[in-house]
Amino acid sequence: MYIRNWLIAVLLLYVMQAPAQHKQAAADTSLYTPLIPVSKQSLLNNVDVIANMRFGFRNEFDKGAYQDSRFVNEQFRLEIKGKVSDKLFFRFRDRYTRDPETQSVDNISRSTDLAFVRFDPNEKWKIYAGKLCADWGGYEFDANPIDIYEYSDIIEYADNFLSGAGVGFLPTPSNEFTFQLLNSRTKTFKELYDTIPGISEAKFPFAAVLSWRGKFWDDRFQTIWSYSLFKEATHTYMNYFAFGNQLQLKRFRLQYDFKLSLENLDRKLLVSGWTPDHKPAQDVKYMSHWLSADLQVSRLVHLAFTGMVDLAYWNGNPDPAKDKHLRTAWGYIPGVEVYPLKRVNLKVYGNMVGRVYRYTDYARSALGLVNDDTYRFTVGIVTPLQVL
Repeated sequence: MYIRNWLIAVLLLYVMQAPAQHKQAAADTSLYTPLIPVSKQSLLNNVDVIANMRFGFRNEFDKGAYQDSRFVNEQFRLEIKGKVSDKLFFRFRDRYTRDPETQSVDNISRSTDLAFVRFDPNEKWKIYAGKLCADWGGYEFDANPIDIYEYSDIIEYADNFLSGAGVGFLPTPSNEFTFQLLNSRTKTFKELYDTIPGISEAKFPFAAVLSWRGKFWDDRFQTIWSYSLFKEATHTYMNYFAFGNQLQLKRFRLQYDFKLSLENLDRKLLVSGWTPDHKPAQDVKYMSHWLSADLQVSRLVHLAFTGMVDLAYWNGNPDPAKDKHLRTAWGYIPGVEVYPLKRVNLKVYGNMVGRVYRYTDYARSALGLVNDDTYRFTVGIVTPLQVL
């Protein structure tokens, strides 16, 4: 009898409280509306939010002498991309490890890598406009920046994200051709070069980029080749060639890029920094060989190696005793990468990034340049963390 009376009391108490709880729930719903309306929450199914990050503990050396150790946020690029409709797409990526200075030519922050929309009228065509990743060609630049621990000279000193428009054509599933028409730079001619006797600023400094992506032998061999023509000033151009090749086997990947930049006016401003007066140099050539190898030892462990050779020439040197070749820069990056999680693209890495700079006899005697060796040991994490 006692137990029955207790159960009846509990039941009556629940019935009396239920209306109050219902009213409270209704009040909460009416007072607090969601930030994203319920009618639009389904759109998030077509949106990705990615935190591209690389964080490491660096130990740096110069000519064999220990310099310092520090924690470094080497990369953090927040990316949002998605589909508005079956034919309209967008992509935005901003870099938080770069000075967000608004650029004078395209009126957008230099830290913004990508901010564009793409329209696909059908399966064979793509049309896009905004701030784009210039389709230079080569696998070094095509990779996610968080996976490149050190860039070659040509990529490191270039403007790689430029405003403009482009079109892509896929005649077959194994071939894609793209053409882009872009601003050649993000700053004005005067900001970059000041004034140069005999050279006047172009009214439309442009970059025209033509690229081809090919796949062969069941995608085991792939290519990213491109040719780019830049107009920097009146009758002043830069021709840039990039030939990227990739061999992908079951557990082994090998990539090789050859890059060549022929510049009437030193766009990279690397050679210009070595000249006696530091004025913009003319008739400059940069050449790069880049190699990357990745061996998957197991599901967890990869052995990786990247090597590069960068050569710089000053063909327009007015010195009659000139040597066109000024510098050879070597780079080597051996490392181990561990992937501890199955469902999250996260890797823990340890590597050495070494650089060897060797100047020619002329560059050392006439320009006062000095050979140098630097390297660093880093342990860290890399992840394109998809948070949505």
